[in-house]
Amino acid sequence: MKRCLLLLMALLPLSAVADSTVVNTRMLTLDLAADMAMAAVRACRKEGYQVSVVVVDRAAVPQVELRDAFASRFTTEIARRKANAVILSGVSTAEFRANRAAIVPEMNELDGILVLAGALPVRAGGSLLGAIGVSGAPGGDKDEACARAGLDSIGEQLEFLD
Repeated sequence: MKRCLLLLMALLPLSAVADSTVVNTRMLTLDLAADMAMAAVRACRKEGYQVSVVVVDRAAVPQVELRDAFASRFTTEIARRKANAVILSGVSTAEFRANRAAIVPEMNELDGILVLAGALPVRAGGSLLGAIGVSGAPGGDKDEACARAGLDSIGEQLEFLD
């Protein structure tokens, strides 16, 4: 019995080391990402705008891409690149653009990044889960308002993750 107890005590620190080698992450479900994206499209439609919406995960991998019937095909790529800029910076593209105006031209030269207003971070429990980007409304502020409507539409579900 004493020998088992000593062996257990000797192995206990190893389990602590093993636990620290695994990283747990939170992710948006496809359903939640799709609901958020569709709410953003609906918000823009209500204002008379035809847009594209892209939701990316925390690694900037697209989860959902929606393009309304009359939105230009280029708006999907613009929305994705805006969302990627949020993953890069951790803040909305409007905030990033305002705070880092001096480097915006260089940032826009990075592959897959576009620092224009219209994308927001998706957070829950202090973790960045992803981003939502919108393009096609007449101005980044209007794109961002639609992204905000999409984000707000799932706000209650995100609160449960806190």
